[in-house]
Amino acid sequence: MSIISKDISKAVALLNAEEIVAIPTETVYGLAGNIYSEKAIKSIFETKQRPFFNPLIVHISSVDYLSQIVEHIPEKAKLLAEAFWPGPITLVLKKKNTIPDVITASKDTVAVRVPNHPTTLELLRQLDFPLAAPSANPFSSISPTTAAHVETYFKDNIKMVLDGGACKSGIESTIIGFENNQPIIYRLGSTAIEDIEAVVGEIQIKNKKEIAPDAPGMLERHYAPKTKTILTDNILGMVDLYKGKRIGIITFQSEIANSNIEVQIALSKTGDLAESASKLYDVLHQLDKMYLDVIIAEKFPEYGLGKSINDRLSRATK
Repeated sequence: MSIISKDISKAVALLNAEEIVAIPTETVYGLAGNIYSEKAIKSIFETKQRPFFNPLIVHISSVDYLSQIVEHIPEKAKLLAEAFWPGPITLVLKKKNTIPDVITASKDTVAVRVPNHPTTLELLRQLDFPLAAPSANPFSSISPTTAAHVETYFKDNIKMVLDGGACKSGIESTIIGFENNQPIIYRLGSTAIEDIEAVVGEIQIKNKKEIAPDAPGMLERHYAPKTKTILTDNILGMVDLYKGKRIGIITFQSEIANSNIEVQIALSKTGDLAESASKLYDVLHQLDKMYLDVIIAEKFPEYGLGKSINDRLSRATK
């Protein structure tokens, strides 16, 4: 029997009972639980097999709720919230003492955002608490962008996937922390750096940290298929290297004529980076089921969402 349902009231009842529920967002599906329930939060970590040193993102219904979660909001954080919420920007800010340490990996900061998905915003409005919701996948594997992806991963472990259709953005939120009140990008994501800099000026990137990461998505290996995956700017050279193997190819917009390629998928025939980002994980899921020997991905242009796509693909290849 399927655990996928569109019934928000059922999700509310389960979350109120300290269960965890997979929820849709505009980025990826999240595995959600009441931030104030130790039972629910431990269940998220155990179900995902996620290490407790990796902090979770708190999801709130509106910017008005932020003051209940954090102690201090820097001016540039206010500008970002005003410009991008609801939307795929997560802010890492000094937390209130009421936020449990298990959410924040015992750090004094908490990652928080307002998701831009009508189903989940309605769900949050019907709850008396925010939701912690890391991506609804086993730790380090490909993130889910459809309810079916989540069901495949967790049909025996959770009671419900709240179906909100395919995720529009398709890769995780951009995470921004603050050091000396200045914004720093901890994770590249669905909001392009250029759009962020248009609001707050030039911004540094510090998006790799293996020990005690400041935010989710900073570990070197992440978002990875089971199939060996390679990121390259020389697709044909790599195809020659794997001649005689079952090869799957991911390209930006054009297909490649080569008889050694078993299957190839161009993410956007029109060269649209947003479309490419929205399809990336779904295509990785498809190729990962095809018993290929190798997935070879073309490096994307290093601007806009191309940077975020390259970041995800590079972590999938470690």
